[in-house]
Amino acid sequence: MTAAELAEELEVSERTITRDAQALSEAGVPVYADRGRTGGYRLIGGYRTRLTGLARSEAEALFLSGVPGALREMGLEDAASAARLKVSAALLPSLRDASQSAAQRFHLDAPGWFRETPAPALLPAVADAVWDDRRLLARYRRQDSEVGRELEPYGLVLKAGVWYLCARVPDPGSGSGSGSGSGSGSYRVYRIDRFTSVEPHGENRFVRDEDFDLPGFWEERAAQFARAILRESVVLRLSPDGARQLPYVTDRAAAHEALADAEPDERGRVTITLPVESTVVAYSQLLMLGPEAEVLGPPELRDRLAATTARMAALYR
Repeated sequence: MTAAELAEELEVSERTITRDAQALSEAGVPVYADRGRTGGYRLIGGYRTRLTGLARSEAEALFLSGVPGALREMGLEDAASAARLKVSAALLPSLRDASQSAAQRFHLDAPGWFRETPAPALLPAVADAVWDDRRLLARYRRQDSEVGRELEPYGLVLKAGVWYLCARVPDPGSGSGSGSGSGSGSYRVYRIDRFTSVEPHGENRFVRDEDFDLPGFWEERAAQFARAILRESVVLRLSPDGARQLPYVTDRAAAHEALADAEPDERGRVTITLPVESTVVAYSQLLMLGPEAEVLGPPELRDRLAATTARMAALYR
Protein backbone atom coordinates (compact mmCIF):
# COMPACT_ATOMS: atom_id res chain seq x y z
CA MET A 1 0.00 0.00 0.00
CA THR A 2 1.19 3.51 -0.72
CA ALA A 3 1.76 6.09 1.99
CA ALA A 4 -1.33 7.94 0.74
CA GLU A 5 -3.49 4.80 1.00
CA LEU A 6 -2.21 4.00 4.47
CA ALA A 7 -2.72 7.61 5.60
CA GLU A 8 -6.32 7.56 4.38
CA GLU A 9 -7.00 4.17 6.00
CA LEU A 10 -5.50 5.18 9.37
CA GLU A 11 -6.69 8.82 9.25
CA VAL A 12 -3.22 10.27 9.75
CA SER A 13 -0.82 12.26 7.60
CA GLU A 14 1.58 10.71 5.07
CA ARG A 15 4.43 12.14 7.12
CA THR A 16 3.21 10.11 10.12
CA ILE A 17 3.13 6.97 7.96
CA THR A 18 6.71 7.55 6.85
CA ARG A 19 7.91 8.14 10.39
CA ASP A 20 6.04 5.14 11.86
CA ALA A 21 7.19 2.79 9.11
CA GLN A 22 10.78 3.74 9.80
CA ALA A 23 10.28 3.27 13.54
CA LEU A 24 8.73 -0.17 13.01
CA SER A 25 11.60 -1.19 10.77
CA GLU A 26 14.16 -0.07 13.37
CA ALA A 27 12.29 -2.11 15.98
CA GLY A 28 12.73 -5.27 13.91
CA VAL A 29 9.32 -5.39 12.20
CA PRO A 30 9.93 -6.37 8.52
CA VAL A 31 8.32 -3.33 6.87
CA TYR A 32 10.10 -2.04 3.79
CA ALA A 33 9.39 0.38 0.96
CA ASP A 34 9.30 -0.40 -2.78
CA ARG A 35 9.92 2.62 -4.97
CA GLY A 36 8.37 3.26 -8.37
CA ARG A 37 4.89 3.54 -9.86
CA THR A 38 3.71 0.24 -8.34
CA GLY A 39 5.64 0.70 -5.14
CA GLY A 40 4.54 1.27 -1.59
CA TYR A 41 5.07 -0.10 1.88
CA ARG A 42 5.17 -3.86 2.21
CA LEU A 43 5.11 -6.23 5.17
CA ILE A 44 6.82 -9.59 4.67
CA GLY A 45 4.14 -12.22 4.09
CA GLY A 46 3.02 -14.25 7.10
CA TYR A 47 4.63 -11.92 9.65
CA ARG A 48 2.84 -11.52 12.97
CA THR A 49 3.91 -9.38 15.88
CA ARG A 50 4.79 -11.35 18.97
CA LEU A 51 5.81 -10.11 22.40
CA THR A 52 8.35 -12.95 22.37
CA GLY A 53 10.16 -10.83 19.78
CA LEU A 54 11.50 -8.76 22.69
CA ALA A 55 15.17 -9.16 23.46
CA ARG A 56 15.90 -10.16 27.03
CA SER A 57 17.28 -6.75 27.96
CA GLU A 58 14.20 -5.12 26.42
CA ALA A 59 11.83 -7.39 28.34
CA GLU A 60 13.63 -6.66 31.62
CA ALA A 61 13.69 -2.93 30.94
CA LEU A 62 9.98 -2.94 30.08
CA PHE A 63 9.12 -3.85 33.67
CA LEU A 64 11.09 -0.80 34.83
CA SER A 65 9.54 1.62 32.35
CA GLY A 66 7.81 3.53 35.16
CA VAL A 67 11.18 4.75 36.48
CA PRO A 68 12.73 6.58 33.50
CA GLY A 69 15.42 8.30 35.56
CA ALA A 70 16.66 5.01 36.98
CA LEU A 71 16.66 3.41 33.51
CA ARG A 72 18.71 6.28 32.14
CA GLU A 73 21.26 6.09 34.97
CA MET A 74 21.67 2.31 34.51
CA GLY A 75 22.17 2.71 30.74
CA LEU A 76 18.91 0.90 29.84
CA GLU A 77 17.00 3.81 28.28
CA ASP A 78 17.47 2.58 24.69
CA ALA A 79 16.38 -0.98 25.54
CA ALA A 80 13.25 0.32 27.26
CA SER A 81 12.41 2.55 24.31
CA ALA A 82 12.73 -0.35 21.86
CA ALA A 83 10.58 -2.57 24.09
CA ARG A 84 7.82 0.03 24.36
CA LEU A 85 7.83 0.47 20.59
CA LYS A 86 7.49 -3.28 19.98
CA VAL A 87 4.68 -3.59 22.48
CA SER A 88 2.90 -0.60 20.95
CA ALA A 89 3.16 -2.22 17.53
CA ALA A 90 1.34 -5.28 18.87
CA LEU A 91 -1.58 -3.28 20.29
CA LEU A 92 -4.85 -2.47 18.62
CA PRO A 93 -4.85 1.00 17.03
CA SER A 94 -7.26 2.23 19.69
CA LEU A 95 -4.74 1.34 22.41
CA ARG A 96 -1.54 2.62 20.85
CA ASP A 97 -1.62 5.86 22.79
CA ALA A 98 -1.59 3.92 26.10
CA SER A 99 2.10 4.57 26.79
CA GLN A 100 1.72 8.30 26.19
CA SER A 101 -1.45 8.37 28.26
CA ALA A 102 0.27 6.64 31.18
CA ALA A 103 3.33 8.92 30.97
CA GLN A 104 1.05 11.97 31.13
CA ARG A 105 -0.57 10.64 34.30
CA PHE A 106 2.27 9.13 36.33
CA HIS A 107 5.88 10.11 36.94
CA LEU A 108 8.21 8.85 39.67
CA ASP A 109 10.67 11.35 41.14
CA ALA A 110 12.59 9.30 43.70
CA PRO A 111 15.03 11.75 45.37
CA GLY A 112 13.93 13.99 48.21
CA TRP A 113 13.39 17.70 47.85
CA PHE A 114 16.27 20.18 47.77
CA ARG A 115 18.97 17.69 46.91
CA GLU A 116 20.58 16.76 43.64
CA THR A 117 22.18 13.33 43.72
CA PRO A 118 24.26 12.66 40.59
CA ALA A 119 24.30 9.10 39.31
CA PRO A 120 27.52 7.26 40.30
CA ALA A 121 29.96 7.06 37.40
CA LEU A 122 30.37 3.29 37.87
CA LEU A 123 26.63 2.55 38.00
CA PRO A 124 26.29 1.37 34.35
CA ALA A 125 29.17 -1.10 34.80
CA VAL A 126 27.67 -2.43 38.03
CA ALA A 127 24.22 -2.64 36.43
CA ASP A 128 25.64 -4.65 33.49
CA ALA A 129 27.12 -7.13 35.95
CA VAL A 130 23.83 -7.40 37.85
CA TRP A 131 21.80 -8.11 34.69
CA ASP A 132 24.39 -10.56 33.36
CA ASP A 133 25.21 -12.38 36.66
CA ARG A 134 28.89 -11.54 36.28
CA ARG A 135 31.28 -11.47 39.24
CA LEU A 136 33.04 -8.21 39.99
CA LEU A 137 36.36 -7.26 41.50
CA ALA A 138 35.60 -3.99 43.28
CA ARG A 139 37.54 -1.39 45.23
CA TYR A 140 35.44 0.30 47.90
CA ARG A 141 36.00 3.32 50.18
CA ARG A 142 35.35 2.46 53.82
CA GLN A 143 35.92 5.31 56.27
CA ASP A 144 39.60 6.26 55.86
CA SER A 145 40.68 3.16 53.96
CA GLU A 146 40.02 1.39 50.69
CA VAL A 147 39.34 -2.33 50.47
CA GLY A 148 39.05 -4.84 47.64
CA ARG A 149 36.23 -7.35 47.33
CA GLU A 150 35.13 -10.12 45.01
CA LEU A 151 31.37 -9.66 44.67
CA GLU A 152 28.45 -11.54 43.20
CA PRO A 153 26.12 -8.64 42.35
CA TYR A 154 22.53 -9.68 43.08
CA GLY A 155 20.48 -6.53 42.83
CA LEU A 156 20.29 -2.74 42.74
CA VAL A 157 18.24 -0.54 45.06
CA LEU A 158 17.51 3.15 44.59
CA LYS A 159 16.69 4.69 47.96
CA ALA A 160 15.98 8.44 48.29
CA GLY A 161 18.16 9.16 45.25
CA VAL A 162 21.08 7.00 46.43
CA TRP A 163 22.04 3.79 44.59
CA TYR A 164 22.96 0.65 46.55
CA LEU A 165 24.26 -2.77 45.46
CA CYS A 166 23.10 -5.90 47.26
CA ALA A 167 25.82 -8.48 46.70
CA ARG A 168 27.07 -11.79 47.99
CA VAL A 169 30.70 -11.99 49.12
CA PRO A 170 31.81 -15.59 48.45
CA ASP A 171 33.41 -17.53 51.28
CA PRO A 172 37.13 -18.26 50.75
CA GLY A 173 37.60 -21.64 49.13
CA SER A 174 33.96 -21.93 48.10
CA GLY A 175 34.91 -22.54 44.48
CA SER A 176 33.34 -19.28 43.39
CA GLY A 177 35.70 -18.80 40.49
CA SER A 178 34.49 -21.84 38.57
CA GLY A 179 31.00 -20.60 37.93
CA SER A 180 29.52 -24.02 38.76
CA GLY A 181 27.29 -24.43 41.77
CA SER A 182 25.45 -21.90 43.85
CA GLY A 183 28.41 -21.21 46.14
CA SER A 184 28.11 -19.74 49.61
CA GLY A 185 28.87 -16.48 51.33
CA SER A 186 27.40 -13.51 53.11
CA TYR A 187 25.05 -10.91 51.64
CA ARG A 188 26.04 -7.28 52.09
CA VAL A 189 24.98 -3.82 50.96
CA TYR A 190 27.30 -1.28 49.31
CA ARG A 191 26.76 2.34 48.33
CA ILE A 192 27.71 2.48 44.66
CA ASP A 193 29.08 6.02 44.87
CA ARG A 194 31.78 4.64 47.20
CA PHE A 195 33.17 2.23 44.62
CA THR A 196 36.46 3.49 43.21
CA SER A 197 36.76 0.75 40.58
CA VAL A 198 34.88 -2.28 39.30
CA GLU A 199 35.92 -4.83 36.71
CA PRO A 200 34.62 -8.24 35.59
CA HIS A 201 36.16 -11.21 37.40
CA GLY A 202 36.47 -14.32 35.26
CA GLU A 203 34.50 -15.45 32.25
CA ASN A 204 31.91 -17.64 33.97
CA ARG A 205 28.68 -16.35 35.43
CA PHE A 206 27.90 -17.03 39.05
CA VAL A 207 24.85 -19.15 39.87
CA ARG A 208 22.18 -17.24 41.73
CA ASP A 209 20.51 -18.50 44.85
CA GLU A 210 16.93 -18.71 43.54
CA ASP A 211 15.56 -18.24 47.07
CA PHE A 212 17.12 -14.79 47.34
CA ASP A 213 14.34 -12.18 47.67
CA LEU A 214 15.68 -8.70 46.92
CA PRO A 215 12.71 -6.68 48.33
CA GLY A 216 12.61 -8.81 51.48
CA PHE A 217 16.39 -8.65 51.95
CA TRP A 218 16.41 -4.87 51.54
CA GLU A 219 13.50 -4.37 53.94
CA GLU A 220 15.26 -6.44 56.59
CA ARG A 221 18.62 -4.70 56.14
CA ALA A 222 17.03 -1.24 56.08
CA ALA A 223 15.25 -1.99 59.37
CA GLN A 224 18.51 -3.29 60.88
CA PHE A 225 20.34 -0.15 59.72
CA ALA A 226 17.66 2.15 61.15
CA ARG A 227 17.89 0.40 64.53
CA ALA A 228 21.68 0.22 64.51
CA ILE A 229 22.24 3.96 64.13
CA LEU A 230 20.03 4.76 67.16
CA ARG A 231 22.89 4.40 69.65
CA GLU A 232 21.86 6.98 72.25
CA SER A 233 18.64 8.00 73.99
CA VAL A 234 16.96 11.12 75.35
CA VAL A 235 14.18 11.59 77.88
CA LEU A 236 11.38 13.90 76.74
CA ARG A 237 8.21 15.38 78.17
CA LEU A 238 5.79 16.03 75.32
CA SER A 239 2.58 18.00 75.05
CA PRO A 240 -0.28 16.35 73.11
CA ASP A 241 0.78 18.35 70.04
CA GLY A 242 4.40 17.35 70.57
CA ALA A 243 3.46 13.68 70.76
CA ARG A 244 1.56 13.97 67.48
CA GLN A 245 4.45 15.74 65.74
CA LEU A 246 7.31 13.58 67.07
CA PRO A 247 7.11 10.83 64.37
CA TYR A 248 7.55 13.53 61.68
CA VAL A 249 10.83 14.94 63.04
CA THR A 250 12.67 11.81 64.17
CA ASP A 251 12.80 8.09 63.38
CA ARG A 252 9.16 7.17 62.85
CA ALA A 253 9.32 3.59 64.16
CA ALA A 254 11.31 4.60 67.25
CA ALA A 255 8.86 7.42 67.99
CA HIS A 256 5.78 5.18 67.68
CA GLU A 257 7.39 2.51 69.85
CA ALA A 258 8.34 5.01 72.55
CA LEU A 259 4.86 6.56 72.56
CA ALA A 260 2.97 3.25 72.53
CA ASP A 261 2.95 2.63 76.29
CA ALA A 262 3.25 6.23 77.51
CA GLU A 263 0.62 7.29 80.05
CA PRO A 264 -0.43 10.96 79.94
CA ASP A 265 -0.37 13.02 83.16
CA GLU A 266 -3.15 15.31 84.34
CA ARG A 267 -2.17 17.91 81.72
CA GLY A 268 -2.10 15.37 78.88
CA ARG A 269 1.71 15.34 78.71
CA VAL A 270 3.71 12.12 78.28
CA THR A 271 7.24 11.33 79.37
CA ILE A 272 9.18 8.95 77.11
CA THR A 273 12.67 7.63 76.47
CA LEU A 274 13.44 8.04 72.78
CA PRO A 275 16.31 6.26 70.96
CA VAL A 276 18.27 8.74 68.79
CA GLU A 277 21.26 8.62 66.49
CA SER A 278 23.17 11.09 68.68
CA THR A 279 22.50 14.10 70.88
CA VAL A 280 23.80 16.31 68.05
CA VAL A 281 21.15 14.95 65.67
CA ALA A 282 18.50 15.01 68.40
CA TYR A 283 19.24 18.69 69.04
CA SER A 284 18.35 19.61 65.45
CA GLN A 285 15.29 17.37 65.40
CA LEU A 286 13.83 18.50 68.72
CA LEU A 287 14.27 22.19 67.89
CA MET A 288 11.51 21.66 65.32
CA LEU A 289 9.06 20.81 68.10
CA GLY A 290 9.64 24.14 69.85
CA PRO A 291 7.81 24.43 73.19
CA GLU A 292 5.87 21.19 72.58
CA ALA A 293 8.85 19.13 73.82
CA GLU A 294 10.96 19.48 76.98
CA VAL A 295 14.24 17.60 77.20
CA LEU A 296 14.71 16.10 80.68
CA GLY A 297 17.97 14.33 79.88
CA PRO A 298 20.80 14.02 79.18
CA PRO A 299 21.80 17.25 80.95
CA GLU A 300 24.13 18.47 78.19
CA LEU A 301 21.33 18.34 75.60
CA ARG A 302 18.92 20.10 77.95
CA ASP A 303 21.51 22.81 78.64
CA ARG A 304 22.21 23.31 74.94
CA LEU A 305 18.52 23.69 74.11
CA ALA A 306 18.06 26.03 77.08
CA ALA A 307 20.89 28.24 75.82
CA THR A 308 19.49 28.23 72.28
CA THR A 309 15.98 29.16 73.38
CA ALA A 310 17.39 31.92 75.61
CA ARG A 311 19.20 33.40 72.61
CA MET A 312 16.02 33.16 70.54
CA ALA A 313 14.03 34.89 73.28
CA ALA A 314 16.59 37.72 73.33
CA LEU A 315 16.29 38.13 69.57
CA TYR A 316 12.49 38.35 69.70
CA ARG A 317 12.14 40.32 72.95
